[in-house]
Amino acid sequence: MDTRTTTRTTTRADLAADLRRIVGARLLDPLDILFGAGEELRERLGEQADQWADTLLGDDDQAAAFTAIRLVGALYPADGPFDPPPAWWGTPFGRAVFRRAGHPAADAVPFSVAAAVLGISRQGVHDLTVRGKLQRDPGGGVTVASVRARLASRTI
Repeated sequence: MDTRTTTRTTTRADLAADLRRIVGARLLDPLDILFGAGEELRERLGEQADQWADTLLGDDDQAAAFTAIRLVGALYPADGPFDPPPAWWGTPFGRAVFRRAGHPAADAVPFSVAAAVLGISRQGVHDLTVRGKLQRDPGGGVTVASVRARLASRTI
């Protein structure tokens, strides 16, 4: 069995499940409370979450970035910049957003965010900066571009 295919399928399944959970909790649950949205929307969400996951993990960088930005805008509307806690970036959806669109409000992120995105410790991020694998930002933290490059070099 090809392990790359297995890893990709698992990642896609995890991402689709995460999208179903987030969209369900943030959008469908309130609609169900107000209007009795029902199972029809939940079924549609299941299909759409699979399509979003395919796009976010696919080869079309522009479509993936637009999908990531569109989902973040719809799921997390606010008057201020989008700045979720570091743990959010460690979720399948958070990692996909970072990989495809970067951080929408920053050119550099703290070690804690980079660690969550990469699935390693803050000490691991520090070690990668010392070895030149991640670029330290003069203002602190590491550059979004270097974290995205590190993510892109991994097999999905």
